[in-house]
Amino acid sequence: MMVELVVLEMAAARQHAKRADQSLKQATAMLDDNHGIAVSIALCCRIRNGQARAKAATAEDRPTNQRY
Repeated sequence: MMVELVVLEMAAARQHAKRADQSLKQATAMLDDNHGIAVSIALCCRIRNGQARAKAATAEDRPTNQRY
């Protein structure tokens, strides 16, 4: 039962990391287009937040040394 819970949590963490990475790639691609300064600033904020989310999600995906 506990092993199944850990496997489920790991799958959710991997999915979270993948979504954060995809969002970051999309924002970076949009920044390459010429949309004006206001959009560029908003995209920079989105990219910065995406990088933080991707880093946090990757940290969640790492196995811990906890015993169950």
